[in-house]
Amino acid sequence: MNAIDVRGLVKRFGDKTVVDHVTMTVAEGEIVGFLGPNGSGKTTTIRIMCGLLTPDEGDGTVLGFDIRTDALKIKREVGYMTQKFSFYEDLTIGENL
Repeated sequence: MNAIDVRGLVKRFGDKTVVDHVTMTVAEGEIVGFLGPNGSGKTTTIRIMCGLLTPDEGDGTVLGFDIRTDALKIKREVGYMTQKFSFYEDLTIGENL
């Protein structure tokens, strides 16, 4: 089973497309890094795969859970720490931890 298998991810904020048809597969145990300049969509892509954002287009699975319908299950299994720690207002205190 692949840990991550996403196809055609797109995320827009207003008229700006920040994730543009990202497709990737990551096998269990594989280590992957995201490189790119500020504003290139790295964090947004990771937030989609962690269940914190829903893509406008595309689909896929993380740890076997559907990124569109199983976001809560993904959040229970995946840890994510930003460069600058902050709380997400749409998450509970426990989910933020």
